[in-house]
Amino acid sequence: MSTAPNADPVLIHSPLFAELSELEFNAVMAFMERRRFMKDEKVFSEGDKGEDMFILLSGSLSAYRVQLDGTQQLMFNIAPGAFFGEMSIIANEPRSATIIAKETADLMVLQGIDFYRIIFDHPMIGIKMLSSIGAVQNGWFKQNSRHLTELVTWGETARRRAITDELTGLYNKSFLEESIKDKFKMGSVGARKMSLIMMDLDKVHEINNTYGSLAGDKVIIAVAKILEKTTRSGDLTARLSGDEYAILLPDTDEQDALRVAEHIRKSVMDSSVQVPKSPGSQETVELKIRTSLGIAVAPTHASNERDLVFAADSALRRAKTQGRNRAEIVR
Repeated sequence: MSTAPNADPVLIHSPLFAELSELEFNAVMAFMERRRFMKDEKVFSEGDKGEDMFILLSGSLSAYRVQLDGTQQLMFNIAPGAFFGEMSIIANEPRSATIIAKETADLMVLQGIDFYRIIFDHPMIGIKMLSSIGAVQNGWFKQNSRHLTELVTWGETARRRAITDELTGLYNKSFLEESIKDKFKMGSVGARKMSLIMMDLDKVHEINNTYGSLAGDKVIIAVAKILEKTTRSGDLTARLSGDEYAILLPDTDEQDALRVAEHIRKSVMDSSVQVPKSPGSQETVELKIRTSLGIAVAPTHASNERDLVFAADSALRRAKTQGRNRAEIVR
């Protein structure tokens, strides 16, 4: 992360924010508040409901757990820069330890409701923070592998379900829309252009009517694989619904976006898909696929996410009315 002006160096170097840009870091800071705990004061107790997560700025903390004989045993110490408390929020479980200040300690606090607000309102930031949490938790595997394996597995599964399309494995519509919104909010659209391609397969309903819905699904999956191969690193490819897709192209102007769209169109046109001749049949037929694409560019054609989607969709409709199997850019 690039250095954020006036930010506490301990926060900047906290592993929780290791993958965030300066803009993303500042966005998270808007949700956090500072709290001070005096020596021997409890931050929280074992069994408490987990409602906040913390980052230690200064001082030191210790974690204790109650043993079978009722005594408290020191589990570990917490040093400045470390974050804790996130496990109770993610797993919706009570606190697994008691945290006590060994000396006066200053902490930054992120409420659980704000943690999930970040994930849903700023999905790219949420993914990076969850990734950082997972990376730190990996270091704990050696000490408590079963518990942390379950946590990381849960987090990865939940993350994938939240942002991906189940049929194709591409990103879903919600994630695409939130990603576009974040690009505008973070000010990354301006001199650096951003393009959006809306894409629709030509006459897929005829495939469904003739060969059945499973054949249609096979075509949709095949095209998703083509998109994964033909798009560039950094592009975001999503399935919107049915046979509709979208590709978000950061730092891409009109000419480059058109080149990407043409590459996709030709790759789809040059491919074929084997499907059953009829539902349940062992005999197959080879289907050729065609696609139409519409392109819009921000800020040239739109200054917000809604207008960008509308402009690209309008260009797609023009491509379809002008004969299909073509790419059109907003005029």
